[in-house]
Amino acid sequence: MAPIVHCVRHAQPRKPRHPRPPLTDLGVSQCRTLRDSFPAHDKIDLVTASPLRRTIYTALESFEPVFHARPDTRLILIPDAQETSDVPCDTGSSPAELQREVEEKGLPVDVGLVEEGWNVKAGRYAPTSDAIQERARAARRWLKARPEKEIVIVTHGTFLHYFTEDWEDCSKGYGTAWVNTEYRTYTFSSNEDTEDLESRAIDGDNATMIETSESRQRRGKEGPMPGREEQKKLFLQGKQRWDDQGLQLSTAEREAATKAKAEAAGQV
Repeated sequence: MAPIVHCVRHAQPRKPRHPRPPLTDLGVSQCRTLRDSFPAHDKIDLVTASPLRRTIYTALESFEPVFHARPDTRLILIPDAQETSDVPCDTGSSPAELQREVEEKGLPVDVGLVEEGWNVKAGRYAPTSDAIQERARAARRWLKARPEKEIVIVTHGTFLHYFTEDWEDCSKGYGTAWVNTEYRTYTFSSNEDTEDLESRAIDGDNATMIETSESRQRRGKEGPMPGREEQKKLFLQGKQRWDDQGLQLSTAEREAATKAKAEAAGQV
């Protein structure tokens, strides 16, 4: 049986436009609040995270009871779950740097999946919608195939829309509808969807996720998560709203859009 997945957005980081920012004091406090309020520590079999510092430390702080109860447990880092853009704060460290930090601090972290080049925003990790959809699907498939019954993944606000394929309210905040340390709970659909949200055929199961009714009620949502056909519409609308807000995925796209607006306004 496919696992239940608790999806979490990281806590507040310091100087978010700087490389590899750690958490702020408020961010640490947010982690402690999540730690104390999360009701299922004793049910969690696996904790995973994006290999960026803010997600690593959010996972270790927020789910400390899991690591304390099971001393052999390791936080597994998933490169496919990194954030979407190519700005410095969304670009991680090399595997060697990560391994050195883990060893120096004695962190219960497994960096085995962190490959060379994961922090180069090209190819599989390019800041393009197609590439992000592909790696979000790969991450879902990896989790769906795991033997554990309940899993936590700590990742990023924009990526969470691609990962969950839930685009409802996606432009409500600054590039995401998820607030810091918010968690939502999902199960995997019994349907094996073979198209992406742009109605393109994909190779194999999409590993579609559905937010539980309890999770939606917890955040004040009525009724079930919008269905797949509605999500296709919301996806296209959401991407366009992000573009309109100047939140293009790549630095090059943002600079080009800014220049185009300036030219249109006669400022260039």
